[in-house]
Amino acid sequence: MKIGFFGVGHMGGPMAANLVKAGHEVVVFDLVPELLQAAVSDGAKSASSAEEAVQGADVIVSMLPSAGAVRGLYLGDNGVLQYIDKSALIIDCSTIDADTARDVAGIAREQGRVMIDAPVSGGVGGAKAGTLTFICGGESDAIERARPVLECMGAQVFRAGDNGAGQLAKICNNMLLAIHMIGTAEALQMGADHGLDPAVLSEIMKASSGDNWSLDKYNPWPGVMENVPSSKDYEGGFAVKLMNKDLGLALQAALSTQSATPMGNLAKSLYAAHGNHGYSEKDFSSIQRFFRHKNKSN
Repeated sequence: MKIGFFGVGHMGGPMAANLVKAGHEVVVFDLVPELLQAAVSDGAKSASSAEEAVQGADVIVSMLPSAGAVRGLYLGDNGVLQYIDKSALIIDCSTIDADTARDVAGIAREQGRVMIDAPVSGGVGGAKAGTLTFICGGESDAIERARPVLECMGAQVFRAGDNGAGQLAKICNNMLLAIHMIGTAEALQMGADHGLDPAVLSEIMKASSGDNWSLDKYNPWPGVMENVPSSKDYEGGFAVKLMNKDLGLALQAALSTQSATPMGNLAKSLYAAHGNHGYSEKDFSSIQRFFRHKNKSN
């Protein structure tokens, strides 16, 4: 298929590359020239404008940083929605608020086009490995249409419900992710403060009731696990500023239904403080350093 792809940063770049590897013709557009060049090096074709990227495309994929960027791309001045073939399928993989996802998809529907929201879980590592989880919102038949494309980039595809449901499920997941990463980091620090080896403590907790994804796949203590951000000075991965964005979306959703999210509120406060201490661009597992004693090094 011919696929127009918008947003080829840390996540979108590897996703587009995997579509190329699967044999699709991928035409990319991004506002950052360096990102475009990297995508071209991976086999994609570069478009000189957003309009050009959607010309003749069977599928449109967007992976953008904010709701404003999504609205701007599709509905803004000279928005691309008007240029997309009515037979094409639009897949927005950005993590944004559910209301925006519903609004944009609704306008697309009014214009005779089909759009789903499909935010992802799995991080940069999952994007590179093609093992992402896609959490979709939209009509069942639209998601089945999207499945062959999504499975080129991921290992699992779920339908959470109608348009916007994918976004809600994603922010529920990321709120829980923040909570158990914080809990893992403070438990490891307390153990280390008492002289325990964080690697040994991690193995004990993994075999016990404290086991969780942060311990199994993404240990926040440096040197305990290879090829994760904590062992690379917390570079790469999922930035603290993005976790803060997702936690903000979660709290916004909680307010709209008066849901009680005390742990989510605390996680947002801790990550906001952590970001303000110079860690905004670091991976979210760097919350480990929030608990570090000033005279300790980890």
